[in-house]
Parts: sequence; C-alpha cells; structure tokens
Amino acid sequence: MDLTTHKTADTHESAPSYGSGGSGSAPAPDPLKLAVVIGSDREGRFAPVVADWFLARATVREDFSVDVVDVAEVDLPTSLSYRPAAPVRAELAKVSPRLADAEAFVVLTPEYNHSFPASLKNLIDWHYGEWQAKPVGFISYGGISGGLRAVEQLRQVFAELHAVTVRDTVAFPNAGGQFDSDGQHKDPAAPEAAVKTMLDQLAWWGTALRDARSRRPYAG
Repeated sequence: MDLTTHKTADTHESAPSYGSGGSGSAPAPDPLKLAVVIGSDREGRFAPVVADWFLARATVREDFSVDVVDVAEVDLPTSLSYRPAAPVRAELAKVSPRLADAEAFVVLTPEYNHSFPASLKNLIDWHYGEWQAKPVGFISYGGISGGLRAVEQLRQVFAELHAVTVRDTVAFPNAGGQFDSDGQHKDPAAPEAAVKTMLDQLAWWGTALRDARSRRPYAG
C-alpha cells in the first residue's frame, strides 16, 4: 500500500481546500499553537525519524507554531490519581501546561499489536480538559497497515475527550523501508501531499474551534 492520506472509497477526486488562502483583505489569524505528541517510548523506536521528517514540513508553515511533546521525556506512573504525589506533579508540570496551551494536536503513533502504545494512552488519560474542543490530526507508522488500526482506536478515545479528529491522516506502511539512512523519505511526493492535506484540515478546524471557544467556553 502506497503512503497516502486515508480516504474512503467514495471520496471525490477533487477535494476542497482547507487552507487560509482566498480573496479579501481580512488579516491572517495568529498562528495556531500546535502540539506534536510523539507517542512511543519504545527502546530503539522509529518515531524520531518520522517526527523529524514531519517537523521539517510543519515548522515552515506560517499558520502554526509548533511544540513537541515526547512521551519518552515524561515519566508518568500508570496508576492514575486525583491527588498525585509531589514527584508526579513535577512530571505533570513538564507537559500539562503545554497541552493546555495548545490549540491543536498532531499525534504520532506506531501500531503495536493492532493498537497504540500504552505510553500514549497513559499521557492521554492523565489529562482531560486539555484536549477538549480542540482538533487532533494523526501520523502513524507500522507494518502493512501503516498504523491505521491504531489511529481508528485513537479516534474513539479522543471522541470521549470531546476532541475533534480530522478526517485525513498520514500513514507510513512498512515505514523502515521508506526512509534512507539520513531520515529522508525515498519518494516524498505522496507523503508531502498527505501532510499538507492533514495540516490544512487541522488549520481550518483549529481556527474555527479557537474562535468558538473565545465566544462561548465549551461546557462539555
């Protein structure tokens, strides 16, 4: 399966543009604060290769300011608590304010045994309001499925958290063979188009939801 945006069979060939372009003299909105969540902490993980490739493309866009949240840099216990001890509060302080400040998310996940990593679920579950009424896009990698099964499960998780997941994803099937030793994609045309589509949708939803939250706080 070639890397492409994930589309259903009845998708029209000509898709609408979700970017900020268009006629008129209205000033461009402030860049959206985009948190890129790297969801794997596995030893020898491939995530940094995919993340660096994506970030090289996301950070050049003027409609986003990018922050990287890496689960490998946060040591959160799997036992959740409403009254976390001081060491846990210190770990949460590394990440919770950044998630709260974000206006949109891209979640990068591998697929392990038809699902997503426990480390990613743990980060998600330690938070709630930080995700609400904000858009989430996905980048996935893995074997033949390219991580799409993990993404479909994550959609259900984020729906429960009142987040809005964008339709199109970026998927890397058999990811190890798609990148060279320098971390560059060997055939970048399709993945770069997929990244643009996903980020354009994220920008549209991020701006719309930011405007909505400013007018009326989300009540859940």
